[in-house]
Order: sequence, then C-alpha cells, then structure tokens
Amino acid sequence: MSAPEVTKPSNFLRAIIERDLAAGTYAQRRWAGSPGDATHQGSGALDPARIRTRFPPEPNGYLHVGHAKSICLNFGLARDYGGVCHMRFDDTNPEKEEQEYVDSILDAVRWLGFDWEANGTSHLYYASNYFDFMYRAAEALIEAGHAYVDEQTPEEMRANRGDFGTPGTNSPFRDRSAEENLQRFREMRGGKHADGAMVLRAKIDMASPNINLRDPAIYRIKHATHHNTGDRWCIYPMYTYAHPIEDALENITHSICTLEFEDQRPFYDWVLERLADLGLLSRPLPRQYEFGRLNLTYVITSKRKLKALVDEQIVKGWDDPRMPTIVGLRRRGYTAEALQLFAERIGVAKDYSWIDYATLEQSLRDDLDPKAPRGLAVLDPLKLLLENWDEALGAGHIEPCSAPVHPAQAERGRREFGLGREVWIERDDFMVEPPKGYHRLFPPKGDTAGGRVRLKYGYVIECTGFEQDADGRVTLVRAKLLPDTKSGTPGADSVKVKGVIGWVGAQPAEQGGGVAAEVRLYDRLFTEAQPDAGGRDFKASLNPDSLRVVQAVVEPSLAAAAADQRFQFERHGYFVTDRVDHAPGRPVFNRITGLKDSRGR
Repeated sequence: MSAPEVTKPSNFLRAIIERDLAAGTYAQRRWAGSPGDATHQGSGALDPARIRTRFPPEPNGYLHVGHAKSICLNFGLARDYGGVCHMRFDDTNPEKEEQEYVDSILDAVRWLGFDWEANGTSHLYYASNYFDFMYRAAEALIEAGHAYVDEQTPEEMRANRGDFGTPGTNSPFRDRSAEENLQRFREMRGGKHADGAMVLRAKIDMASPNINLRDPAIYRIKHATHHNTGDRWCIYPMYTYAHPIEDALENITHSICTLEFEDQRPFYDWVLERLADLGLLSRPLPRQYEFGRLNLTYVITSKRKLKALVDEQIVKGWDDPRMPTIVGLRRRGYTAEALQLFAERIGVAKDYSWIDYATLEQSLRDDLDPKAPRGLAVLDPLKLLLENWDEALGAGHIEPCSAPVHPAQAERGRREFGLGREVWIERDDFMVEPPKGYHRLFPPKGDTAGGRVRLKYGYVIECTGFEQDADGRVTLVRAKLLPDTKSGTPGADSVKVKGVIGWVGAQPAEQGGGVAAEVRLYDRLFTEAQPDAGGRDFKASLNPDSLRVVQAVVEPSLAAAAADQRFQFERHGYFVTDRVDHAPGRPVFNRITGLKDSRGR
C-alpha cells in the first residue's frame, strides 16, 4: 500500500510517524487479522496497515469537543499515512460504564466523518474482551517475580507510598513467594475476598523518583456487573496496566495520549517490556506519545461537572445546545466539517495552551458561509404600515419579490416571497429619538423628514410616524413607499439611502407572507473565560442570558425546512432547525453563531 501525499500542516506527531516510516520501524510487523498475543500475530502476514492508531474512550459519559480533537487526530493520522485507526472502548471500570454511552460514542465518531472499517475488517474493539489475556499476563508477571498481592489497607498503602521528597516503604507482603502470590490472586478471582481487601501490585521500585513506579496496583477486587462481561469477573485490571496491553494486542504503533499520561509512560513501557520478555507480546512494541489536551475558553470539559449541569437541570440534557458535548454541538448546529477544520487549525502541541472559543465559531462560519442558504427573519417583530400602498400599487396588491438562495451561487436558484401593505420589521430598526449616525427609521421632527431605508429586495420607504401604547412602547411604525424604487428595476438607484433593513410580509403565508417560528437565541454558557480556574465554583459564572426564546417571523421558504437544516438569517447570523423539536407547521430554530465575532468591541 503506497502512502497518499500528505499536505497537512506538519507537527511533532507527523514528524515522528514520518521518521518511523522512513526507518521501517514497523515494516516487519505481522497482523493475523484480529487482536492477539505474540503467537497469534506471528501466524499472520505482514500488516497491511503502515501505522495503527486508536481512539480509546471510556464509555462513562458523552464525548465533548476535546474528544472531537482526539478523534480527528487519531483517525486523521491513520488516513493520511495509509494506516488504520481502531475504535476501542476502554471499559475496565464496571461501575461507571453504560451501553447508552457506548452507543452515543459510536454515533459521534460516525457523525464526525470517520469509520473503523478497513481492509475488509471492522476494527471495533472492547478492552473487556481482553480480560482473559490480561489475567494470564498477570499470572505470568507473578510467576516471574514481577508482581505480588498486597493486603495492606488502602490507608496503609497511601501512607507507605511516600511523596515527592520521601521514598516509599516496601509492603510487608512484598517478599512473598510466587506460589503464595499466585494462590492469593486466584482467590481474588474466585470471589473469596471483599472489595478493597487486597490488590495485585507490580514489583518495581518503592524508592523511584517517579511515584507512578512505586509498585502501582494492576488489579483490584470489584464485585460489580460489567456491561459487556456481566458477572464473569469480580477482579478488574487498572487502566494503567490494561492500556499498554490493549495497544500491544491490537498492533498499535503510535499510542497518542494527552499530557496527563506523560508520567505514566515509564510504567506503560515497563509492562510491555516485561510481557514481551516473557514471550506473551510481539515486538516491535507500541510507543506512547503525548500532546497538549484542548483547553477551550468559556467551556468546561470535566465529565463530573458536565453531569452536574445535567443532573441539576441547569441545562436540558447532554444534548443541550449550550453544552460542549458533541451531541450538544450537533444540536446547536455545528457541522462535522467545522469541527474537523477547527481541529486542523489549532494543530497539535506538546504543551498545554488555551484556545479562544472564537476560533471554533470562526471555523463554523467558514464552513457554513459557502453552504448555507439565505433567508429573511425578524426576531423581534414590530408592525410597519405603508400608508400609501393602496394609492401607489392598488388595494390588496401583493408585490412579488425574490432573492438568491445563495448570493455567490446563482445556480442554486431564487427564493420567492411577497411584499404587502403591512410588514414586520426588527424593533431596533426604528427609534423615536435616534442617536447621531443612526441610518434606519425614525419619525419626522420639525422640518426634518423621517428616516429613509430600503426594504431589502423591495422598495425605499420613508417613516411618517408611529403609535405607542399606554406604557410608551411603540406598537406600530407608519411609513410611505417611494414608487419606482424597487430593487432590480431601473429606478432602484433613483433615491439614495444609507440603510437597508430586513423584513417579512405580514400577509398570510399563502400570499408570500411570513410564518411564526420559535427561535432559541443561544449564547455561551459561562461569562468567564476559565469558569473553573483555581478550583472556584464554575456555577458562579453561569451566564443568565445563555438562552433567550423569542417568537419570530420567518420568510415562507424557511417554514418548509427539514429538521437539522442550516441557514444564514440575513443580518442575524447562522441558524439551524432544531433536530428534536422542529416540525412541519411548528418551526423551531437554534442560533448557532453570529455573522462575525463582535465580543470585546
């Protein structure tokens, strides 16, 4: 298999992969068609995948935008270098994992545009399917003197571990014979001991300056039902022991993790080297590489904190459009292509860094601008009456108007709507006392005529007055139409105006008028760029205006939209029909983002 030409921006991970490919580091690796130990893989042909990566989430929650970066990174590198990316569930903790999360993760990866099918094989794997090998490997480590059963209490183990300035103290059970340890370990598996009564530990060095190498636990007792294996096991491997084994069984070449796993890399290598020396795993072994995780401003990605938002009903579920979960971003209206573009733009670094949320929003705009059909919508409707309509165009007349579906793509056709005597305009397109430089509608005052604007795709109009209710709220704007000024006609430029405003006809929809719609104006969930910085209460910076629901009026073409369809509402920004609540006759739109980033101005 020849490698496709790689034109993506370079980064340290690409440099490592290209170095390994040039050196033939993994060229003689064998693959028997499925994960397995050294004997199994040794029976296979040369691996058709030039590299193997993996995306290994734990199914204990919904994926978020940080996972989207990891998905794009691992699947993207495999794609670009003629490799395969495995979809693997690290399901070694039975108490927090559920099938609901498994299903949501698979759906998210597919939605983002990636797949685990390659060379006629599905590369969907579960760590729990390797429990038999992990147990066999643990017994081999015991027999070789590399592991022992420790019966100290958790408190004693913590006290004897030491700290960064103090070496640890050996467990009184550390020098048991292999036979004794094997017997106790088999008792653990047989369910003869209670949770927490004992653990299996690797025997490395209790004085190591890397605390992670001070005899880390590799198996614990946990009488719990597992979503995949049921009640077959009452002991479960620790993640730091299971992870390198999973990689090796799957022939992973480049195991890409976030920086918090950097201190675990020596133990990762220790496990693999010992099991390879014992003949259980084949060389060359996987290598772990770390990159800086995604830190996005105005977002939290802690699963515990996200769950609190859901459980306390601060948001309306995991797919609330204000959530940074992939299901939330999708319901908000983000596209898979926008998230891929975002992941590519922010790149891969070795250190932690903060990415401004505006970068994510701009990636979305850049993706949607050439795609999204346009439409007129009035989000805060105010009635406008054209007083001379009957005289100028005839009583009951509806003037046909049209606009391009997309201003840069004439081949997509035009959308049709009607202009009549009454229209809806935005409330802020009229002011009783306008400030200097205001170029929209305002009433005449003394010798000064009222404000003139163009109704977009329609006529130039001039304000003649307004009406108010008892509380002083404007209820109606009056104006006159200037004949022979319709857009697209020879007289369109006969009257020059500085303002152009959006509108929707107030006549029935069958006459080209607007349709009532619920519009949900979503904003950032937090007012602080780093809501939980320094251990502060993240809920203290919740944005009280993160959701406003308004009753809007939209042009007739928008009312016929299918669920999950994106538009640019001219002047307002990008919107999507809600994929859950939108229905024919009851349009519901979510605001995705504005036309530009206006924050801080």
